[in-house]
Amino acid sequence: MLMYGTTTKTSTYTVLDIRKTFEGCEADIRTIARRTGKWTMEYVDKIFYDILRLAEHEYLYSVDVVLLNSETGRVIRASKFIVNSIGTSTESERAGKNNDWTDIPNTRLSVILAYTQKWKNLNATDKENFSKGFKLSWTASSIDNSFPSLQGSNAQLYASKGYELQKTNYK
Repeated sequence: MLMYGTTTKTSTYTVLDIRKTFEGCEADIRTIARRTGKWTMEYVDKIFYDILRLAEHEYLYSVDVVLLNSETGRVIRASKFIVNSIGTSTESERAGKNNDWTDIPNTRLSVILAYTQKWKNLNATDKENFSKGFKLSWTASSIDNSFPSLQGSNAQLYASKGYELQKTNYK
């Protein structure tokens, strides 16, 4: 006699789990800002306020922190954080590993946000109204954030109750 079983996975994370998951990302971004000397902590506060606002509403797909050559615009290195809202991990790895960023002359930092389908499905008025709550003005980016000229390597996985954020470093 054959027996079959099925399982279902339901998302049980809350806004608090999203915030907890992003703590590692925030620590990484603060470390990058300090090590490169390109952003103040006040600026990071504003970036992170907007990131969390998007994440808490399930509008955020990924965050990229990119070090660019100021003259050519070429990407020198990057860290990508991709959201997985249907993950299985329940706890995070320690933040700060693999953060060997340095202050390279003639470079600047940029942050790229990618949005979920839920955001893309909003009408223009809803997007505009939501954006009024941001601390920064966000504009479209022409940077290829697949980083084809760099080598990617998996870094930390941040998680809480199945809400995950996978970090990948590019050099």
